[in-house]
Amino acid sequence: MIGGHNHLVIMAGGVGSRFWPMSTPERPKQFVDVMGCGRTLLQLTLDRFRKLIPAENTWVVTSAAYVGTVREQLPEVPWNHVLLEPCRRNTAPCIAYASWRIKSQDTKANIVVTPSDAIVMDVAEYQRVIKSALKFVSESDAMVTLGMRPNRPETGYGYIQADLSYSTARNKEIYRVDSFREKPDIDTARRYIQKKNFFWNAGIFIWNVGTIANALRVYQPTLSKIFEDLLPIYGTAKEQDAINEVFPQCENISIDYAIMEKAEEIYVFPASFGWSDLGTWGSLQENSERDIHGNALFGEHIDVYETTNCIVHATQEKRVVVQGLDGYIVAECDDTLLICRLAEEQRIKQFCEGNK
Repeated sequence: MIGGHNHLVIMAGGVGSRFWPMSTPERPKQFVDVMGCGRTLLQLTLDRFRKLIPAENTWVVTSAAYVGTVREQLPEVPWNHVLLEPCRRNTAPCIAYASWRIKSQDTKANIVVTPSDAIVMDVAEYQRVIKSALKFVSESDAMVTLGMRPNRPETGYGYIQADLSYSTARNKEIYRVDSFREKPDIDTARRYIQKKNFFWNAGIFIWNVGTIANALRVYQPTLSKIFEDLLPIYGTAKEQDAINEVFPQCENISIDYAIMEKAEEIYVFPASFGWSDLGTWGSLQENSERDIHGNALFGEHIDVYETTNCIVHATQEKRVVVQGLDGYIVAECDDTLLICRLAEEQRIKQFCEGNK
């Protein structure tokens, strides 16, 4: 376990509609055992930090609707560290709230902010990178984001362009960010891959609490003031009512737009630890063990015949038999069965809303 001033913020408020029917508004994907390993994505996220950050320094930001689920799945996290958003307002308000809340009790805090719905295959390397980045931000005013070394031209992620001409003096693995790029089309993604200095934006951030507080004051003064003004009541019985009142006033804006694209001391730590944002069924298939026919099977009662390149997810009691399919999603959860071409999975959000 490293220093007592290190804190973890897990963002767990998303809905995950592209993973329907396994992920629903009532129980989004971060609260589901997506990998079939007995641990939900939220639990796996915390598991990766057990050797780095104590549970009493862990914070979870989620929707008020999911408070019971978070407390059930992460009983070791203090109840008053589960911060409740009364409505969805993107990542900047989420991070601003958590940052000022942590600052109210630890002015020397170093913070890792991470989504709750990604997977990491090489946990030891992940922990090494996080530990190194925490040391770096504790000794400087830098804000660090992790950049995943791409292994394919991916159109589903934003990219970070780095200046690889020289690294920082304090850490030879960390470089200055040139720019943040939106999710590209396939031709642009191919160009990024060839240039070698473009990395996937994993949405994982590391900074000192004083650094992020100052950046919020400078670049998002209105947003910052909303949460800074609540310093006297954080940790009291009045906190939630106050948050319920002010949170809807926050602009719906991502931390990338709000801070990262504007601030000066922004750095990237290029890394490779088998990271994937589990945003779609296709990404789950790509990151899962497959049989010799390319099928990823999740469930104990699944039989496939003359079937190739499919993902079958049926972890409940029903027996599932699939024959003669190529490139399909077969997903069963509760009273819903989805059978959809993998190539058409972008339409799943439309299907779950009942639109023709």
